[in-house]
Amino acid sequence: MGQKKANELGIYDMSGNVWEWCEDVWHDNYNGAPTDGTDWLVGGEQNRRIWRGGSWFNYAFICRSAVRFWEDTDFRDSLLGFRVVI
Repeated sequence: MGQKKANELGIYDMSGNVWEWCEDVWHDNYNGAPTDGTDWLVGGEQNRRIWRGGSWFNYAFICRSAVRFWEDTDFRDSLLGFRVVI
């Protein structure tokens, strides 16, 4: 832990472990997306969710939170996890 420099929020080692499975419903673009940080659960393709951030298996340029893909809600993979927020 803490092997790299902290990001601008002072947080270490947040990218590159596993893809992060997000609650947001997949939309093709950000038109109408919430601007307050809440989950985007209305509209879009309800059977698909977003995953972000890349994993240890990917090239470095993919291991950033701005990278996003979608997958069906029943998809499972060892490179896909979730982050618990308290």
